[in-house]
Amino acid sequence: MTRIQPEDQDNVQETFEPLTAEQVAELRKHKPLLSVWRVVGVQAVLGLLVAVLVWCVSGRMAAVYSAVYGALAVIVPAALFARGLTSRVASVNAGAAVFGFFLWEMVKIGLTVAILFAAQSLVTDLTWPAVLAGLVVTMKVYWVALGFRKVFYPVSPT
Repeated sequence: MTRIQPEDQDNVQETFEPLTAEQVAELRKHKPLLSVWRVVGVQAVLGLLVAVLVWCVSGRMAAVYSAVYGALAVIVPAALFARGLTSRVASVNAGAAVFGFFLWEMVKIGLTVAILFAAQSLVTDLTWPAVLAGLVVTMKVYWVALGFRKVFYPVSPT
């Protein structure tokens, strides 16, 4: 299969120039990396806010415990995932980082499912809508972190 180049691309030569250390520092200043620990912290704060909201709406402590349990079903595995990703072993090389990501993601999913299966026996007077409220709100923090990076890392004008 032959590839037909557009007419204006005939004489264009693409060159790749690596960034200098100063350019990398400037790029990281304007576009910092998103910390997984910051995401876990925001998940914990939102989990507590959901618990307060559930208490204000229902007035039942059993519903509050259920909402907190639902939030913990996301926060505890996410903290374990963050710990696994930030370990020294995960930063040895690119292959170890990719393998570590998939390994810890599977651990996170498995632990979340196990925590949810154990909910009925661990929480007395369990309220499933409150569990799901805590679970869903804390789980959606990942999307909020990606969509609102400036909230997580405000860039001061220089």
